[in-house]
Amino acid sequence: MIEAEMTYQIENFALDLSISVNSGESLVLFGPSGAGKSTILRAIAGLIEPTSGFISIGGATVFDKNQKIWVPPYKRKIGYLTQQYHLFPHLSVFKNIAYGLSRNSKAASTDLISDLLEKFQLSGLEHRYPWEISGGQQQRVALARALASNPSALLLDEPFASLDSELRRATLNEIRRILEFAKIPVIVVTHEREEAVAIGDEIQVIDSGHTLAKGEPINVLGHPGQERVASLIGVENLIPMNIIDTSTSEGTMTCVPRELDGPRIEVPLGVGYESGYTTIGIRASDIILAYYKIDNSSARNQIQGVVSEINTNSPGYQITLNCSEIPLICNITGTSLSEMDIKVGSSLWAIFKASSCFIVRDHSETLQEITPNGRL
Repeated sequence: MIEAEMTYQIENFALDLSISVNSGESLVLFGPSGAGKSTILRAIAGLIEPTSGFISIGGATVFDKNQKIWVPPYKRKIGYLTQQYHLFPHLSVFKNIAYGLSRNSKAASTDLISDLLEKFQLSGLEHRYPWEISGGQQQRVALARALASNPSALLLDEPFASLDSELRRATLNEIRRILEFAKIPVIVVTHEREEAVAIGDEIQVIDSGHTLAKGEPINVLGHPGQERVASLIGVENLIPMNIIDTSTSEGTMTCVPRELDGPRIEVPLGVGYESGYTTIGIRASDIILAYYKIDNSSARNQIQGVVSEINTNSPGYQITLNCSEIPLICNITGTSLSEMDIKVGSSLWAIFKASSCFIVRDHSETLQEITPNGRL
């Protein structure tokens, strides 16, 4: 288990937070560049000393400012993998994995490495050099090396950043499987939603050195309850609205745009929200585009607009629909764009269910603990 409470001050940046990760579980630190994610890993690994607080790994205190405890990095038994991998180009795959192992028992080391080669699907590549294998294979070699010394914890700093999107997707489930057999606490730094959901048992959203939200990835990322969190995780549509009606029987609220004669939008009933201003989040992937309004549909929101922008958004396209001065961003595949012959100026309907919308709070509010039902 990893437990830490720390502050760290350098120039104008101040880190002040706590983390906890159980053995056999993965914690994802999610946030923008400069949020302090890598600083946390460096502090746990012993590469920097926090200004105050404590850090314990596997029940052993490795840092405590008040007790004047400081365990140097090489005694912390930490596996640390960055996006560069740092493989030795002059060593084979086998020797890269073996680097740093005790030489007291050559037979035991050989058996361990052979086992890792099999688990990481690297058998047959042991005599190759890093430049002779793919990026995904290099990543697995680096991860095998990090686990070869039987660390008490594993730290992964943007481990997929150097992989292209196709290879990243192919690698995610495989890495999750590998981490499960390790049975040690794992902390993963990323700013990609797909990686966070695939790898994390829990996610902690960090911004400017502070925790904004934490909980299960599917809940925190699926229905972020805070405006800043929603913005950080890439919710494309954040619309300032005014609540004008609620229906407890239907479990919905009706909202209209602030200070605009715009369309009405039905959203799920929010706890503590019966009237007044709020902000509604809608993901671009939850909006369907059509040339006609769909009658007898379960989708409660059908809004007409005109296409104002079409931009590439790999692997498809992003459409901006101007709906009575409200810009709605929608995702669409290249095939749909072509078959529907959508162009700037096309008149379309944006269609989405009330359950696809969620309320986001002002970013000045305090830390969220998000539970499986999406409430605080």
